[in-house]
Amino acid sequence: MSQTSDQRSADFLKIADQFKLGALTTESSHPVTANLSEVARKDIAAGLKLLFDVDDDVVRKYREFAESGRVRKIADTVLAALKGGGNLYFTGCGSTGRLSIQLASIWRDYWQRSDLAAAKDWENRAFPVMAGGDFALIKAVEGFEDFTAFGKKQIGDLGVCSKDVVFAITEGGETSFVIGTAWKGVEVGAKVYFVYNNPDDVLCQHVQRSREVIQDARIEKINLTTGPMGITGSTRMQATSIELAVMVTVMEIVIRDLVLDCGGKRSTTPLSGAAGDFQSGVAAAFCHRSPNKPSGADDFLTQLTALHATLKSPAVLTQLAKLVAMEESAYRAGRKNNYFADRVGIDMLTDTTERSPTYCTPPFRKFDDTTATESWAFLYVPYANSDQAWERVCKRKPQCVQWRADDVRGLVPDDKYARTVEIIGKISYAELMRFRIGLDGVRNRPLAAGDSAVALVVESEKNSLLAVDGFQRTQLESAVKAGAKTGLIYVGSTESCREIGQFAAQWNPDCITVLVPVPQTDLLLNGVMRVGLKMLLNTLSTCTMVRLGRVMGNYMIWVVPSNLKLIDRATRYIQKLTGLDYVAANRLLFEVFEYVEPRMKADQAYPPVVGVSVMRHRHGLSNEEAEQRLMAELG
Repeated sequence: MSQTSDQRSADFLKIADQFKLGALTTESSHPVTANLSEVARKDIAAGLKLLFDVDDDVVRKYREFAESGRVRKIADTVLAALKGGGNLYFTGCGSTGRLSIQLASIWRDYWQRSDLAAAKDWENRAFPVMAGGDFALIKAVEGFEDFTAFGKKQIGDLGVCSKDVVFAITEGGETSFVIGTAWKGVEVGAKVYFVYNNPDDVLCQHVQRSREVIQDARIEKINLTTGPMGITGSTRMQATSIELAVMVTVMEIVIRDLVLDCGGKRSTTPLSGAAGDFQSGVAAAFCHRSPNKPSGADDFLTQLTALHATLKSPAVLTQLAKLVAMEESAYRAGRKNNYFADRVGIDMLTDTTERSPTYCTPPFRKFDDTTATESWAFLYVPYANSDQAWERVCKRKPQCVQWRADDVRGLVPDDKYARTVEIIGKISYAELMRFRIGLDGVRNRPLAAGDSAVALVVESEKNSLLAVDGFQRTQLESAVKAGAKTGLIYVGSTESCREIGQFAAQWNPDCITVLVPVPQTDLLLNGVMRVGLKMLLNTLSTCTMVRLGRVMGNYMIWVVPSNLKLIDRATRYIQKLTGLDYVAANRLLFEVFEYVEPRMKADQAYPPVVGVSVMRHRHGLSNEEAEQRLMAELG
């Protein structure tokens, strides 16, 4: 062990009690997926089914929340704040940070499509606050999750005040950054909701910063505990899915009431589901304020239950399994996959970028970075340049952290000051634009034999498939000409799914087509579709990584220890697999981490620190020997 790695381990162990989270429900192993890796290796569809089975917990929890009637009260609070000139803030970090950006984009997208006179004003009332700013959509920003001061400053910079509502969203209920945004909201007199996914008694017993929030009467709690995750500790899955479902329901009710108050009606149809203009009578029925129907979530629950059943149907599982096999084949051969999306670009982007920290896959590569490892997967949307493309995905110009050096002083300990200033210099708007997700970036990842391409299409953009010059169609046709394999995920009404199925069979019978019929609904924000799509994408990417050996049972053994919580998780996994005590496992982790860190910082491929640590301990090897043996065993 080097002196540096020994010191880093010692520094962590001094504060480790604040981040030892093994007792949390979200860190537990789900019994349904305990043998996931074994099942998925034998039968992909069976593995997919297990993952969708865990989403039963999401539907169950949503039912509990809907029946509680709280959603109407929360929506009324938001309405009063907005009508009083206030703003709406969604804060988060990691997967909940991406969720906060998605929620704001869904809100803004509705008003951008509205013809109401007040639409522009309402559009600009919702703001996301993600740890590390919008740059963190691509990859986690080192250190930002671990400091409450960063959360306070980021939301404070946006001008949060007493008129506003803050939804501080954290899967585990213990994230320092998110807790910081909550405390800043309290400080300025805003209405603060704390949204989280672990039992109160467990959090209060084990995490002081969580206990302080939960026991503070000024903060209203929304506990959405579903149980363990489908992949142990992977809160991007069920925890964030239930948060999306609940938050989009609140937004649905708020928007319907605002539209009614304006005397307007919807001028466009939903992204999928029933067509036709929104009538005020339908809105009144959904948002009915009488004690007999207080929640406003009944329709959402009915449709979510039906869509979840569809995802577990043999028809969807069979085709989705083929898509998993296609992507697995590309990645095993050292090839790449390109995704093409438009309306739901933020959904696809979120799932694609979250694979990197969870499964140690190469993150998105900047177009002009010739030293970084090529990304396994990338996303493109149909806009000429990436400035436009990013605005399309976020439904606004991306907001990146651009603090000056003086702004950082006092936010972090002195020994972390220089490193933090260095990091902030690498997460600016200009740096984000180096990730070219527009048409100007397609030429940077030309497809060839062994590669794959997948289009994600929702009903309102089906002409992109049917039209000869449509974006998704032309991209898939170009992929076929280049010798790549292709896939299509289509989400829409039963009738449109039938139409697209018939078209795809004639147009390109070799294209793997996953048709997902969405129940007919009058929901303005298509929240059911968004939750169902999230479940599908999470399951697709997770099962692919399971097949690639990046999960053992249901433990993500390739996790990247990029923050204090994940350092604890990696330490516990080494403990479990070696029998070492916590201190020895952590010392070993930091020594291996020092070995791979230069490649991490350069966005180059590197082995899993947990796996190398285990190999070192079991066989008495050096770092280099352990890496070689591990990679040989993984094939």
